[in-house]
Amino acid sequence: MDAPSPAMILLSATLLIYCPDRKGLVAAVTDFISRHDGNILHLDQHVDTQENVFFMRVEWDLATFQMQREDISPRFAEIANSFDMTWQLHFSDAIPRMAIFVSKESHCLYDILYRYQSGEWQVNIPVIISNHPDMGDLAAKFGIPYRVVPITKDTKPQAEQAQLALLDEFKPDFVVLARYMQIISENFVTHFPNRIINIHHSFLPAFAGAKPYHRAHGRGVKIIGASSHYVTAELDAGPIIEQDIMRVDHRDSVEDLVRKGKDVEKLVLSRAIRYHLNHQVLVYNNKTVIFA
Repeated sequence: MDAPSPAMILLSATLLIYCPDRKGLVAAVTDFISRHDGNILHLDQHVDTQENVFFMRVEWDLATFQMQREDISPRFAEIANSFDMTWQLHFSDAIPRMAIFVSKESHCLYDILYRYQSGEWQVNIPVIISNHPDMGDLAAKFGIPYRVVPITKDTKPQAEQAQLALLDEFKPDFVVLARYMQIISENFVTHFPNRIINIHHSFLPAFAGAKPYHRAHGRGVKIIGASSHYVTAELDAGPIIEQDIMRVDHRDSVEDLVRKGKDVEKLVLSRAIRYHLNHQVLVYNNKTVIFA
């Protein structure tokens, strides 16, 4: 199933920027856009006063912009270099390709595929990869290739090489771990820096390991939650994109906690994916700046 035609999408450009803070940054960027008849649609900025770092996201309409899109990067680079900017340029008609990894739990995958089918997201899903065959029928209903790569403790390196070969074949722009219950190696992560999105319960590190909801229930917790983050070499320590919580009490059983936890997990993951798709995330020093 293909995403909606790019012709249906407002053609715009988005710049994501961070650099040492100094005077004139906003003026330099907005002047570059206005001098070429660009109409700014969204602009947000933030200054980390402790680190003295400036962050900015600006999106503008290309309908009247008096510059060929292939010329924008080299022309803006002149400004970026003068301010020592780290920056990205994105166009709204470039539809990202999102690969999904899943194991046996289906709640996050169902939620993702619903949002994909409904057109809520401008994204293509070229492949779903799993270490189990369980979600194959679901993938088939959406016409998405489903590839199974079994993993054991002894075959993990070979399995990851097979997964990377599949990703090289299907060429996704980023990867989503939709409750994929395997640890990703550092070698794997280096192929997709800040482009692997994971979801997990927010009991880490207090309730790490197996059966976190059972252990939390035993401690009488009053809130449960979920965190979505970019995957790094350090386990579950990557830059956090989104988090949320839900209150629980003594009336809730372990099954209630699991059910409510799944609701929070799929919502938090979907928000993180949306932020990523809309180029609303800047990563700096293992933290994120999220532009609303």
